[in-house]
Amino acid sequence: MGCIVKHGRDQNETDSAAVVDRDYVIALEKGLAIIEAFGRLRASATLTEISEMTGNTKASVRRSLHTLCRLGYALQTGRQFQLAPRALRLGSAFVLSDDLTRLAQPILEMAAETTRESASMAVLDMQDVVFVARATHRRSLSVGLSAGARLPAYASATGRVLLAGQPKDWTLFILNRMNRPMLTAKTKTQIADVLGQIELAKQQGYAICDQELELGLRSIAVPISDRQGRVVAAMSLSVATSRMDIAKIIEKLLPELERAKQKLTVLI
Repeated sequence: MGCIVKHGRDQNETDSAAVVDRDYVIALEKGLAIIEAFGRLRASATLTEISEMTGNTKASVRRSLHTLCRLGYALQTGRQFQLAPRALRLGSAFVLSDDLTRLAQPILEMAAETTRESASMAVLDMQDVVFVARATHRRSLSVGLSAGARLPAYASATGRVLLAGQPKDWTLFILNRMNRPMLTAKTKTQIADVLGQIELAKQQGYAICDQELELGLRSIAVPISDRQGRVVAAMSLSVATSRMDIAKIIEKLLPELERAKQKLTVLI
């Protein structure tokens, strides 16, 4: 869970990796990059579009897509390709096999029931946070998130507590590398401002996102650390602005998050 994998290698990096590590399978890397490309494109795509997205040649993309189609992980209609339902097996395999996710789910469900808000757990994947477990209450605000959903780390409460657990030079590198668009009028996009929020999260032990991702939505997150003290995940609660202001979130939701965090920490 604590391992951070670098995505988006260029061809020179891939060739160098192959020379250094003879067990490295370049074809597998290309196939996985194609699967991830569909997620970024959020639609069916042509061979040319996928080639441009992944930086691989059309010939190699064609071979990978042919293999994915033969195995049932992709479908082709004319010039358009898309992932098939079988691709869901890849994500569910993680959820079913990951100990932290399995242990966190009942704790999140209890937190959601107690607070009557949405509870989630996310991990860091380079410049994004990826939700690996989630529980909602019937009254809670639905923001369309589920396991596998991604949010930008710079603008989310979960992202800020996760980045606070990383070395400063790495965090600065990632912030400089990523796009930081204004998602709402409240989104902090300047590196100095984002670093300030990350440092605040480190000092306080929690982070709050006040309508920076979506107007009408606030969230609070705390870090989850393993026995070696490494931050491996973040647990969060989300609430509609009409139900709680920031002071009330800290008063009501932070203690519940801390209790949930303690329950999970003793298990991992």
